[in-house]
Amino acid sequence: MEVLDNNFQEGGFTIPSEGLYPFQWKWDSGFIAIGLSYYNIERAKLEINTLLDAQWGNGFIPHIVFHNENDSYFPGADFHKSELHPLASKKYRSTGMTQPPVTGFILLEMYRIAKDKTDMLNFIKANIDKVYNNHDYFYTHRDPFNEGLMYIYHNWESGTDNSPVWDDIWETMDSPKYNFVRKDTTHVDASQRPSNREYDHYLYIVDIAKEHHYDDAKIAELSPFLVQDPLFNAMLIKSNEALIELYGLIGGNESKISTLKSWQEKSCKAINSKLFDQELGAYVHFDLRNNKPIRHITSSSFSPLFANIPDQDRAGILVKTMMDRFGGEDKYLCASFDPTNERFNPKKYWRGPVWINMNWILYRGLKNYGLKEVAERIKKDTVDLIERFGFYEYFDCRKDDGDLERTGYGGNNFSWSAALFIDLMNSD
Repeated sequence: MEVLDNNFQEGGFTIPSEGLYPFQWKWDSGFIAIGLSYYNIERAKLEINTLLDAQWGNGFIPHIVFHNENDSYFPGADFHKSELHPLASKKYRSTGMTQPPVTGFILLEMYRIAKDKTDMLNFIKANIDKVYNNHDYFYTHRDPFNEGLMYIYHNWESGTDNSPVWDDIWETMDSPKYNFVRKDTTHVDASQRPSNREYDHYLYIVDIAKEHHYDDAKIAELSPFLVQDPLFNAMLIKSNEALIELYGLIGGNESKISTLKSWQEKSCKAINSKLFDQELGAYVHFDLRNNKPIRHITSSSFSPLFANIPDQDRAGILVKTMMDRFGGEDKYLCASFDPTNERFNPKKYWRGPVWINMNWILYRGLKNYGLKEVAERIKKDTVDLIERFGFYEYFDCRKDDGDLERTGYGGNNFSWSAALFIDLMNSD
């Protein structure tokens, strides 16, 4: 609670971590609202209201909302130039990319936690259509082949920024070298962050999108990075499911429920047929630009459990894969990248460390299928990491790396780590 309260800003939002992340991030705000709902429901509602207030006219919700002028983060509002899109928010500057669409299931979580159900349902009534419009944006603009699978055009949209999954895509790109001053490495050891060359690729993709005024059709045609991500799509499917339930509680929204159900059927079928890799026993990313699966196993590979996507037999296969590769007794579950792979790095952002939000997603998913033993292992490992190191952004998955002065990594007093810890402490 202290972490969340200290990170709350006058503009009505919570920063992820002081210094390193001085603005509002889309999926962070969702997870933060879950923690806030346990002890300050009005602030939880404000968090979501502030995020949705930055929604564009086409239903798009940006991944960062720049509520203030702050030069401690790069690339900032002046680089992204969201105003290039004709339907961008006139009230807030932002990025022109998004993040995993968690807001739908966040509203359902807030309803579950809230003591005053009538008050929370009134809040949801006032906001649910904005979230529905966000989903409509995805199915209209981010599914060029009408498969039910959304593309992301930037690795930042995945939420798993520098995952080794993207390495092969970088090799296909001839990005220019940019002159820029990194701000993140003034807050965090550079060895824990993406390289400057990776940032060249990140900036180049944004420049291509800006050149075409963030037009989704042009991005689908021209972006060198175009990926169907199992985590991103699983979060959308989970949020579809939540909106169906919430519209049912509200009543009188049969047309929207019918549309959501049709989206849901198409998306579940597609993610199971296209993104599940039988040989690996896991869901994988698909590179649309180069028309091939990216055959690496990440924590995202197991996220469909959270959205009830696999059947019970396939859920068993996923757990076996998780435990065989990620679940050794010398490791905390669940590393963000396959520890048996040569690209694994236990200290570097999304290349191997444990993340609390992913563990929360996996814990909930395993419980969906009655896989209580592994679910409890993930919960225990998550709590042990926080009790041992504090509310850091991410953690080494190795239980003992020989470093007597070891800490967590990335930002300290990290908001979603604190928020989801509160929820875990209130979970059976």
